[in-house]
Amino acid sequence: MSLWKMLEGSRVLDLAQPMRKGMPQSPNHPPFRMALERRHGDMVRSDGGSAANEIIVTGGHVGTHVDALAHVSQEGLLHGGVAAAEVMSHEGFGSLGIDGFEPYVGRCVLLDVAAVHGVKTLPAGYEVTADDLVRAAGDLEIREGDAVLVGTGWSRLWESGEEFVGRRDGVPGPGAEAGRWLAERRPRVVGGETIAFEHIAPGRGHATLPVHRIMLVESGVNIVETMRLAELLDAGAREFTLVLNPLPIVGATGAPVRPLAIIEERP
Repeated sequence: MSLWKMLEGSRVLDLAQPMRKGMPQSPNHPPFRMALERRHGDMVRSDGGSAANEIIVTGGHVGTHVDALAHVSQEGLLHGGVAAAEVMSHEGFGSLGIDGFEPYVGRCVLLDVAAVHGVKTLPAGYEVTADDLVRAAGDLEIREGDAVLVGTGWSRLWESGEEFVGRRDGVPGPGAEAGRWLAERRPRVVGGETIAFEHIAPGRGHATLPVHRIMLVESGVNIVETMRLAELLDAGAREFTLVLNPLPIVGATGAPVRPLAIIEERP
């Protein structure tokens, strides 16, 4: 059977947050800005036609994005024991950059931790534990090479600005124990709804990011952050096809992405 025939009756969900000036983001990265560089009427062709275009300035870790393995080092070393200083220049990274990420099209498992606790959205500052992930997985097997997403419901707060960023009250996410549990299953990629795939305690900000170390440095697992999972959670999807292909910006430590979930429509 042809691939497009297999997809008939499927539903495609966009898992990317819309990119706009002033959107919630980590204070550690340059903000997103967009402005029209040319407006209609600035230049009119002889036949009356006109065009508009924009200039976009953004950090690689703003909005829905994928972290490259070059994003985090520990004691000066990147994944595989690569010395960061040896592959890093003002032009970016000669290896482990986001341009080395192979597009992912495959099985994805969604672990809805919010549902485990009987809520739509986990409380601010809640630490997701390994036991939470076990309960969310239930009888669903996580296979080596799968994509694994952790649902907290936090994307429902996207329009809340400061509450979403969590500087004061923190953000729900996996702690180090949960990070190790995920890494042991050898996923290809992990992801979530918050600006950092981490448990952020109240008032702590991004003081330490142990799950980033576990995933990127120790395990070679890419991270997807600031995903829009609310619709997927509401649909009750537990496993589906994920299409993930970040912009191949040479030498970058991360890049924007528009993930797509392909789920079976329920009768």
